[in-house]
Amino acid sequence: MSYNATGNSAGRRIATLLDEGSFVEIGGAVTARSTDFNLQEKETPADGVITGYGVIDGNLVYVYSQDAAVLNGAIGEMHAKKIANIYDMAMKMGAPVIGLIDCAGLRLQEATDALEAFGSVYYKQAMASGVVPQIAAIFGMCGGGLAVVPGLADFTFMEEKSGKLFVNSPNALAGNEISRCDTSAAKYQSETAGLVDGIGTEADILNEIRSLICMIPANNEDDLSYEECMDDLNRICPDVENAAADTAIVLSQIADDQIFTEMKKDYAKEMVTGFIRLNGMTVGAVANRTKVYAEDGTEAASFDCALTVDGCKKAVDFVNFCDAFSIPVLTLTNVEGFSATLDSEKDMARAVARMTYAFAEATVPKVNVIIGNAYGSAYIAMNSKSIGADMVYAWENAKIGMMDANLAARIMYDDADMETQKEKAAEYEKIQSSAKSAARRGYVDAIITPADTRKYVIGAFEMLFTKREDRPNKKHGTV
Repeated sequence: MSYNATGNSAGRRIATLLDEGSFVEIGGAVTARSTDFNLQEKETPADGVITGYGVIDGNLVYVYSQDAAVLNGAIGEMHAKKIANIYDMAMKMGAPVIGLIDCAGLRLQEATDALEAFGSVYYKQAMASGVVPQIAAIFGMCGGGLAVVPGLADFTFMEEKSGKLFVNSPNALAGNEISRCDTSAAKYQSETAGLVDGIGTEADILNEIRSLICMIPANNEDDLSYEECMDDLNRICPDVENAAADTAIVLSQIADDQIFTEMKKDYAKEMVTGFIRLNGMTVGAVANRTKVYAEDGTEAASFDCALTVDGCKKAVDFVNFCDAFSIPVLTLTNVEGFSATLDSEKDMARAVARMTYAFAEATVPKVNVIIGNAYGSAYIAMNSKSIGADMVYAWENAKIGMMDANLAARIMYDDADMETQKEKAAEYEKIQSSAKSAARRGYVDAIITPADTRKYVIGAFEMLFTKREDRPNKKHGTV
């Protein structure tokens, strides 16, 4: 690094993130080009952003880290051009881009020059989307137009105390001021907005990024996101059925070495998304959840067995990333319908449609395990056989059909007595709502014991490893 020491926050973050001694700086001698408004009298070493490349556990990555000590990290023309240059190099080499953000906004002294150059960063991000992974980490200010940068990234992390992410500041929102609702805070952005995948200390975030880089492919043509599996491929998971309500626990139990990397874990908790390894291969997981259990086993939260607008949005973004980077998708289904609130109704149809489209359009290997109830159109949208799942398994006690058998009997025999309705409900469950009836019609490929889930899904993904599937010739869909 040409001017900074490890005591400098921008340089320290890079040194902590990358393997020791691996960082090579690019453009360290660049300074501001503008001389307007006495800018030439101010020192702008590296124009306020350190750019270069290095490795994380041997994996090549490109990094830029903004330096708040230089004009508060404000973006000037050369600052933006350095970031754009890093994107050009990453695209050529097929390596991820990691942005460490700490910035006061655009540099007023450079006006349209800075604005034009910054627009090129948007463009580079758009072109890189689906080609190389993009990760943003916010350690200070990230406001106004700069907030679009993490929005264009695949994954975003945020320092829990100093990080500020906003398009409009909290005090600029009608009827609000920051003490009432700090919309720029990490808590709000991770729990309510859902833009942020994880929050924590600076050290926590940098460690999470290192782990994520080792889990995902380097680019959309990479097939090296594997590691040797030392875990028993046929390992029985005896407690997995007891944890069915909290599918984050189920996923960790069936994963290699019982490691589950959850994404957006504070947002829409009724839908779980994240990465596991199965026989060393990275797999993206999407699962319905009805309970969250704390580490001591107590119930921390509970949810209806239903799809929500935010849950669908969360699943769509995740499935789209997996499909773009050829990561197989596993779903754990337990859903009975749709969230029924006045607020959700205005967006529900569109959100479910987009999730249905994301699963149907994805050409990666897709495996679905029905672990509870699978009723109606909500089940169809959750990676069912009818919208393209390659293999569908069901646990022995799973229920699959239009709706709960008792409700169906009450609707069909509304004039009958209670005893008749009870008899018809039992008949309906046997004929229409059981896993066996779905399996007889080919909607389920096999009924499995919950404890055997790991070996079945590993076997399915191994069989699907060479999957090739075409889609109709079109520019892109419109959903």
